[in-house]
Order: sequence, then C-alpha cells, then structure tokens
Amino acid sequence: MEASVALRPVDGVHVTTLIDNYTDVLLPDEGPIRRWGAIGTGGRAAPVPDSISISGQTVDGLRAEHGFSALVELRVAGAVRRILFDAGVTPDGLIGNLDRLELRPDSFESIVFSHGHFDHVMGLDGVARRLGSTNMPVYLHPDFWRQRRLVSGPDRAFELPVPSRSAIEGVGFSIIEGRQPSYLLDGMLLVTGEVDRTVPFEQGLPNHQAYVSGEWQPDPLIHDDQALVLHVAGKGLVILTGCGHAGVVNIVRYARRLTGVDQVYAVLGGFHLRAGPVVTETVTALAELSPALLVPSHCTSWTAQQALAAAMPDATRPNTVGTRFEL
Repeated sequence: MEASVALRPVDGVHVTTLIDNYTDVLLPDEGPIRRWGAIGTGGRAAPVPDSISISGQTVDGLRAEHGFSALVELRVAGAVRRILFDAGVTPDGLIGNLDRLELRPDSFESIVFSHGHFDHVMGLDGVARRLGSTNMPVYLHPDFWRQRRLVSGPDRAFELPVPSRSAIEGVGFSIIEGRQPSYLLDGMLLVTGEVDRTVPFEQGLPNHQAYVSGEWQPDPLIHDDQALVLHVAGKGLVILTGCGHAGVVNIVRYARRLTGVDQVYAVLGGFHLRAGPVVTETVTALAELSPALLVPSHCTSWTAQQALAAAMPDATRPNTVGTRFEL
C-alpha cells in the first residue's frame, strides 16, 4: 500500500474509557488491559458519605451511559500527550468520571469528535463549565451541526439534540472543521476525516434522516463519522472509533490505505453493528485482519459481540468504563 498521509510511530498509547454503556467492577486485569474496580489495578472507588450504613460511608462508582468518550494518551520519548475523543451523552457524566479517575480536563491538548450525535457530544457541557474560558481546539467534520432524527414508524420519530456552534465557540473553544484526513500532535495522531465507503455490506443506518434544504431527507451514511488512528512502533495500527457509522471494516481499510501500514494491532470503540447478515460479513472481514486486540463497545449489540468473540476469542475483550488499554 502507498501511504497518502505520513503518520509518525509512537512508543505506545494508552486508551482509557471515560464513558461507555457498561460498567463492571469485578473484572480483573488481563495482559495490557487495566481494569478499574475492586480487583483490577486501574483504580478503585473512593469513599463517599451515606446515611444508612454502619460506618456512614459507602463507595462511589464510575457512571455508565449510552454514549462514548475516551482519553487517548500518546507516549513517545518519555513524554505523554493527551487528547479527548468524544464526550458522552449527559452534561455531568464525563466530568464526573474524570473526577473519579482523577483526570484533569485542562491536561488535554485538544478534543476530537467522531460525529455530531448527542451521545458523543453533550458531555462537553460539564467540561466547558470546569475549564471556563478556553481556547482549546475542537476538531470535527462540517456535517457535525446537522439537525437529525431517527424514524421508527409513519408517525414516530426521535429528534436528536443538536450541538450549538455559537454556544461551543461562546465558551472559547476553537472549532476546526475538515472533511479530509488530518494529523495532530506533530503527525503522531491521524483523524481520518470522511471515510471512503467501499464495503458493499456496510450500508449505514437506514432509518436516519437529516434536515437539509428545508426538508427531512434520508441520511443513512452519516458522512461526518470519523475515527482516530495511531501507529505503535513494531506493533501496527491502533484504530479508535466512536460509533463506526462509516462501517468498522470501511474504517480499518481506509486507515491502512491512508497510512500504508498493513498490520492492525488494535480496533476499539463503537462498531454500530446490530443484527443480520452484516454481522457475519463484518466478523469474517475483521478476522482476516487478525488484530491482536478487538474491543467492540458502545453501540455494538450483544449478538455482534458474541459473534466477534466466537470468531476471535484470543483478541476480543469487553469494554467497561474506566478500563485502560496500555498498547
């Protein structure tokens, strides 16, 4: 493959799940995976006061919600550089978990949004309130601002909350839009931009619509869906998705083509893989790539997770809030 984007290798990358749909404090560490909770070494719950226990104290816990957010830490030449990828769904969910994990949002160099759906965006509210006036850059696709809805019947539609450009800019964030691939942190982190759709079985979200030119129109492909890509020296590509509306196979193939790196080390994040023949096709395609680690998260159905685990038992691992993948 001929690379069209230069991507500098890093010594390692840590990906910490800040928001996801699941929490489990009883999972142990496993290889490069550090679990948060009673058994793992990724951190434990702090005591909080209560009024019904003998001691007057119980323990706090990380919050799970239908959304996604991750901290990405690049490690190179002894230095650590941090970016935030997505922000979860509730105003206080992300900032609450950052506090529980003792992570400061002012340590982030930038924020990247995978797409404009509210379950990946609205946690920015709490971060903005904590930071106050800031000029932190925020990277996103131009379609991020679209008004959207999910249609479930002739008279049934759920309109998604829409992020406000003026509100985000009003608290000082510096918005940087782009459809094309771009790289951050001195060329060590690639944002895919709009992903080429080449895989026939990845058809997007059929009941998804966008309000364009004064009317609701079909918008199954959700073109603003983008991913992060890193190259760990000697290991291969680490690919982090938000929802994977572009199709996880499309995303992985696009990342390989952009970087010229064939080896896939890890694929983590939401795959938006629900049910039907697309699950079988996706499992087959991913198995052919033989990633060392596969972490289906957020909007990936139980059926799809089971199929991936059955096909790639040595690679597939569950995600939970607070888990840190040390790659």
